[in-house]
Amino acid sequence: MVVSKPSTAAASNRDVFITRVFDAPRDLVFRAWTTPEYLARWYAPKGCTTLYRSFDFHPGGTFHSCIRSPNGYECWCIGAYREIVVPERIAYTLVIANEKGSPVDPEAAGMDPNWPQETTVTVTFEGQNGKTKLTLRQTVSELIAKRTGAHPSWLEMLDRLAINLAQD
Repeated sequence: MVVSKPSTAAASNRDVFITRVFDAPRDLVFRAWTTPEYLARWYAPKGCTTLYRSFDFHPGGTFHSCIRSPNGYECWCIGAYREIVVPERIAYTLVIANEKGSPVDPEAAGMDPNWPQETTVTVTFEGQNGKTKLTLRQTVSELIAKRTGAHPSWLEMLDRLAINLAQD
């Protein structure tokens, strides 16, 4: 049987899609995504910190957050929770914003000119014999996400999540 690899054109249009299995129960992994105190422990690449100016976790609720790098760069975002199915699924929007919570053009914020104004992140949680299979999808081209560092940042954040879950 011959298995073909996706073409570069097809890969450039594919959304970010990451799957990870955590050695923790689904309820705990889900909870790690639902409170600003827990998110602040892992929801940023290594060396960065996360601050939530507002956080209202319910369908239709919104948040305003900032990831700060060690060199002082700040990436502010706002978003809205489109769907929450406890403990199975969370879907939310991510929009580049300023400190006041107003949307800003990603390029004006120093981001890649091809980064979309808004993306949607969908996270599913599947229990597997005391472990949790997490699947993350973000509606941005995987190639753009890899080029900008967003994709490797997700991988680092999920590594940090695994460490935090092991401590609980």
